[in-house]
Amino acid sequence: MKGEKVLVLGASENSARYSNKALKLLIENGYTVHAVGRKAGEVDNVKIHDNPVPLEGVDTITLYLRAENQRDYYNYIESIRPRRVIFNPGAESPEYMERLQSMGIQVEEACTLVMLNMGVF
Repeated sequence: MKGEKVLVLGASENSARYSNKALKLLIENGYTVHAVGRKAGEVDNVKIHDNPVPLEGVDTITLYLRAENQRDYYNYIESIRPRRVIFNPGAESPEYMERLQSMGIQVEEACTLVMLNMGVF
């Protein structure tokens, strides 16, 4: 739903990266976007934080981190208590997906860009 808070985890200023494309498309589609990545920066007036920042009311976290890089963010993701977490291609982690589901968090193995372009985000 437009206006919902979305966290792009694994965000990048590099316009060739899918996380960057997703961030821009989320903004274009009217979502309130927050971003955390390895390097601080900015994309279309959205600050990319290089450390987890406290957030409340986040509906969706869209992951652009390989499974081994997600472990550092487990507590952060769980503290946010999103409605759902999207595991984009390359971010699949059956172990973590199962853990989130056991907490009542919806998980999707999908591509945020495709979902947005199809109108099913």
